[in-house]
This record gives sequence, structure tokens and C-alpha cells, in this order.
Amino acid sequence: MSSKLEMEVQKVNLRVEKKGKRKWTRHLVHLFPMPALLIYFLFVVYPILSAFTYSLYDWKGIARGEFVGLGNFIKLFTVEPFNKMFWNAFGHNVIYFIVEMIVQNGIAFALAYIIYRKIRGSEFLKIAYFMPRLLSVIIVGFMWKLILNPNFGALNTLLAKIGLESWARPWLGDPDTALLSIILVNSWFGVGFGVLIFLAGLQSIPEEVVEAARLDGASGPRLLLRIILPMCMPAITIMTVLTFIQAFEAFELVYAMQGSKGEPYYSTDTMAVYFYRLAFGGSGGADSTSIGLGSALAVVLFFIVASISALSLYFMRKREVQH
Repeated sequence: MSSKLEMEVQKVNLRVEKKGKRKWTRHLVHLFPMPALLIYFLFVVYPILSAFTYSLYDWKGIARGEFVGLGNFIKLFTVEPFNKMFWNAFGHNVIYFIVEMIVQNGIAFALAYIIYRKIRGSEFLKIAYFMPRLLSVIIVGFMWKLILNPNFGALNTLLAKIGLESWARPWLGDPDTALLSIILVNSWFGVGFGVLIFLAGLQSIPEEVVEAARLDGASGPRLLLRIILPMCMPAITIMTVLTFIQAFEAFELVYAMQGSKGEPYYSTDTMAVYFYRLAFGGSGGADSTSIGLGSALAVVLFFIVASISALSLYFMRKREVQH
């Protein structure tokens, strides 16, 4: 009897021990996201909160002065030249987004649709289209700055070779073409990423749905507009929001190709470039670095991007077709 009792006690102890280990393991799993959350807090949440705090104070160089509340925001929107330069940069960001949506995402969807149709060499094309994305933005900027050079650049040289010398111009030195040139370079750089997103959306469409539509007589443009595009809305939503965020945070490529002054004549200024110039550059309408005004601009930019991105996701998801 005693041996049986001891065996039962041992079994109970083993079950309790195993249960305790499972419970401890479940708690341990919750610790795995902590490093990522710590990095996210340090490099995303903390800078956002710091910018909001800094925007409420006057600054003497890098020394924090007196509390001014919303004074920096009022100054940004009502005092010249800050208000004019803000709306100038904001308009350029809007143009950036519109052109990228038409050129970059239009070309990306067309290329993704061609690959989706399983043409010969489609696997190679996926790699080829994505290759520019592997380059550093700074390298891309300097490379295209050389290509667009008015004196020895490859583009003007090519135009002269094929008899279109009258089309040659200082692409980055002309206020009428400088911003568009940068946007088109950015579209070339980002088209490969768009191809992968759209292709993933197209490949998620059930084949039986497409075949049923073909049996019902849908083909060509009608099949594309009535079946494929509505069922590809999740990918379109993702690319629209990502393109908006990228367009309104445009900085690296503009900085690499034109510096921080929005040359020529502020024709390539964006809100991120203007923020850099206000907070760190000692120009852009400020006699010296203006951390308070720069932080106010950063807060405004954050609310524009966050609010419009959230609204876009909300309204576009309503139009998505479940399949």
C-alpha cells in the first residue's frame, strides 16, 4: 500500500511540476517582444513625445528657454516667411504623392499584371525590377545627379546623339523640372517594391473566380476592371498608404540630389527638408537653428501622416472584396 501511495504522490508531483513548467513557459513567451518594443519606444515613441515637448518651448540655440505653449505653431502658420515656406513645401509633398501614385504605382501594377499572366522569363523580371531597391538611397541620388548633369550627364548626351538636343536642359537646375526629376527618380527606385506588393495581391485571387468570370464572357479590360482590380484592393490599399507616407516624409533622395536648401529657389523643398533646415540648418527663415519651430513642424507632419493614413485605411478597406 505504501509503495502504491508513494507512486501516486510521485505522479501528482510530476504533473504539478510539468504544469508549473508550462505556466512558466507561457509567461516567458511574453518576454520575447520586449527587445523589439524597447527599440520601437527608444527610436519612435520617445522622439515623437520629445518633439511635441520641444515644440512648446522657446529655444536659444540648443538651450531650452521659456514655455510658449502653441506659440511656435502659431508662428509657423501666421508669420512670414515661415507660413509661405510651409505651404510651399506642403504643396510639393502633395505633387510628390500624386505623381508617384500615377507613375510609380501605375507602372508597378502594369508590370505585376504582366508577370501575373505568366509570361516567359517572369521569375527573372521579378528580380530585375526589384534590383534598384537594393541600392542605398544616397547612392541612387548621387548616381542620378551625375546622369542629369547638364554638361556631361548621360541623359543630355543621349538626347544629343539621337537628334533631340533641343530637349536637353539643366534638369536639376531648372525650377520647372527639378522637383519632377527627383520624383521620377524616386519612382524608378520604388517601382520594384510596388511590383512585389501588387503581384502578391494578384496571386491571392482564387483561380476559380477568374475562370468563372471568363466563362461568363468577361475578358481583357472588362475582366481587369470588374474582377481583378476589386479583388486586388488590399494590395492597392497598402501601396496607397505606403506611397502617401513615403511622399510626405521625402528627405533622403531630395537631400542627396539637391541638398537641404530646396534648390533651385525652394522648388524642391519638402516638409521633411524644411524641418531639417529649421531645426539643424540655421536657415529657412530663421536667423539661427530653431528647434522649437522645427519640432512644431515635425509634430504637424506627424499628425498629417498619421491621420490621413488612418482615414485612408478606414475608407479603402470598406471597398475591399472578401475572397
